[in-house]
Amino acid sequence: MNGGTLSPRDPTNRFPRPRFSPAGRWGVGTAFLWIFLVSCIGSSGDALIQKANREWIKGRNHSAIELFKAVLEKYPSGLYAQEALFRLGEIYHFSLGNSKQALLYFQEVRQMDRQGPFSYEAQKYIAEIVEFSFKDYPQAIIEYQNLIQWYPDRAETDDHQYRIASIYYKMQNRYQALVELQTLLEQYPDTPWLEEALFKIVEILYTLDRCDEAQTYYEHFATDFPKSRHRDEIEFVMASCLEEGGHLREAFERFRSLKGSYPYPAVLETKLAGLKNRMKHKKIKRR
Repeated sequence: MNGGTLSPRDPTNRFPRPRFSPAGRWGVGTAFLWIFLVSCIGSSGDALIQKANREWIKGRNHSAIELFKAVLEKYPSGLYAQEALFRLGEIYHFSLGNSKQALLYFQEVRQMDRQGPFSYEAQKYIAEIVEFSFKDYPQAIIEYQNLIQWYPDRAETDDHQYRIASIYYKMQNRYQALVELQTLLEQYPDTPWLEEALFKIVEILYTLDRCDEAQTYYEHFATDFPKSRHRDEIEFVMASCLEEGGHLREAFERFRSLKGSYPYPAVLETKLAGLKNRMKHKKIKRR
């Protein structure tokens, strides 16, 4: 993906009418649908939108799609068109599992009016589809950055910043993930992601052999989240920092305090056994 936008509609002939007679080879069910749609063409935009939404709610995806396309035929631009495109994207994404087609509709919503009432949600869907459905992580980062840049007043900007950090982490770019998490804490100090961010920062700093810096973030974490679900894991990380720094006795005691609560007991026992041998070799007594 290069960030370009394709149109889900043919600009030269957006909605060619199917060439069939209602009683012909298309079948009775399709004939009734066609009659239903023709009767709706004269309706107002609001009425068409409402009918289309009702069809979707009832699980009639095909008729809902045709009704929203009828809206686009009658109102090729403006709010009705934006809503119709947005709903088509939702139907294809959530009901039909066609994320590729959904992406095209959401992109057209965004292009039609970046500040329109459906643009922000469309851009969110774009970012999520690119990240989770296509796993195009570099493009997903761009789409989340666009959310922050284009909609700075939205309450969820910290969510988008956290997603950027998480994607870098998934890409195993620990350095940039750390930068993005630190940016999150600096720009959004009250973010609900604070607990997760602090934990990840400590973990990353350990992997980067920067345990002195990790201690500061650990103290923040321990003070603010003493009952965190990550408590045992972060204690394990800090014990590992002590071990790496040559503080074998302190590391052993810290690891031992996790017995019975650490989620990976086999790993913990391996750590303790290894430390016992090292301490015995160095003639360091356990407390």
